[in-house]
Amino acid sequence: MNVLSYLFYKYQRVVKAIEIFLAVVGPGIIVMVADNDAGGITTYAVTGSTFGYSLIWFLLLLGPLAFVVQEMCVRLGAVTKRGHAEAIFDAFGPFWGWFSLIDLTMTDWLTIITEFIGMTAALSIFHIPVLLTVIAVIILISAIIIQGRYWTWEKIVLLLCVLNLIYIPAAFIVHPNIAKVFTGFVPGFVGGFTPTLFFFLMANIGTTIAPWMVFFHQSAVVDKGLSEKTIKWERVDTALGAVATVVTASFITVVTGTVLFGVNISSAAQAASIILTKINFYVGTFLAIGLFDAGLLGAICISLASSWALGEVFGWAHSLNTKVKQAPWFFIFRVIILCTAGIVVMIPHAPLIAITLFVQVIAVTLLPSTLVFLILLLNNEELMGKYKNNLLQNILGTAMVTLIVVVSTLYGISIIFPHLF
Repeated sequence: MNVLSYLFYKYQRVVKAIEIFLAVVGPGIIVMVADNDAGGITTYAVTGSTFGYSLIWFLLLLGPLAFVVQEMCVRLGAVTKRGHAEAIFDAFGPFWGWFSLIDLTMTDWLTIITEFIGMTAALSIFHIPVLLTVIAVIILISAIIIQGRYWTWEKIVLLLCVLNLIYIPAAFIVHPNIAKVFTGFVPGFVGGFTPTLFFFLMANIGTTIAPWMVFFHQSAVVDKGLSEKTIKWERVDTALGAVATVVTASFITVVTGTVLFGVNISSAAQAASIILTKINFYVGTFLAIGLFDAGLLGAICISLASSWALGEVFGWAHSLNTKVKQAPWFFIFRVIILCTAGIVVMIPHAPLIAITLFVQVIAVTLLPSTLVFLILLLNNEELMGKYKNNLLQNILGTAMVTLIVVVSTLYGISIIFPHLF
C-alpha cells in the first residue's frame, strides 16, 4: 500500500509538472523557431549549396549561443515585468533608449521586407501573383492579432512552428550520404578564410541571433504574465526552441548540400524551384511550403517585437490581450510596418535577393550593442536581485559579443584587402 501511495504521489507530481510546462511553453519555442525566418531559410539553403555539409558544425554551435542570449531575456522579463525597450530607457536614459528603439525599428522593417520576399517567391513557384500574396498575408496577420487574446495568438503561432519542421522529412527523401553528413560535424573551413566565408558566417550568426529576438522574447514573457516561479520551465521552453532551430537549419543545409552542392543558387525559392522541377517534386514543394511558413512566422513575430517596443516607450496599450479599440496604435503600427514592407517587394527590379542576404549581415553588425545592453541589465543587482548573471553567464555573453565583433571586423578587412587572407 505504501508503495502504491508513493507511486501515485510521483504520478501526481509528474502530471503537475507537465501541466505547468504546458501552461508556460510558448515564448521560447516561438522566438527560436521564428528565427528560422525567410531570410534564414535562404541563408541556410545557399550555405548548403556553397559549402555542402562543411558548416553544419557552425550551425550547431549557434544553438547554445542563442539559448544563452534568450535565457537572459526570460529572467529579465520575468523579474522586471517590463519589456526590453522600457528597461533600456529606465536604466540608460533617453539617448541610449532612442538609439536602441530606432536601431530595432529600422532593422525589423528591413527584416520584414525579407519575409515578404520569401513568401512571395515561395508562392510564385505555384504561380500565385505577388500582389495577391502580400494582400493575403497582411489580412491573415491582422486577423490573427485582432481577436484580443494572447493564448489564442500563441496557439496559432505554435502550429506554424510545427510546420517549420517540414524540412526534416525533405532531407530524408533526398537520401544524403550519412557518413559525409557527419563530416560536417567536424570544425573546419573548407577553402580557407575568404570574404565569401566571412559573409556566410556573419549571415548565419545574424539569422540565428538577432536583435528583434531579445525585444520579442522579453515582451512575450511579460505579456503572457510569467513570473520568477516559472523561469526554470521557460528555460526548458527556450532550450527546446534552440534545438528545433539548429536541427531545422542543419536539415535545410543537408537538403541543398546533397542535391545542389556546387550549383550557383541565390535564394531558397530558387532552390525549391530547381528541386521541384528537376529533382524531386515533393522535396521542392516541401521547401516552398516551409519558406512561406518561415516568412509568415517571421513577419508575425518581428512586427510584434517593434509594436511591443513602441508601445512600451510611448505608453500605448500594447498587449495581445487587448482589443483594437483599446490599443489602436499598437495594431495600427503593425499594419503600417507590414504594408510598407510589402510595397518594397512589389517595386520592379528591386534587388530582392541581395537585400535578403545583406539584411542578415546588417543584423549581426548591430547585434553587439543589443547584447551589451542586455548583459549590463542582467548585472544590475538592484534590478535583478538573485537572478542577476553569474560569472559563467557573463563570460559566455562577453565571448559572444567579442566573437561577433571579431568576425564583423575580419569581414570588413577582407572586403578592403581581399588578398590578405
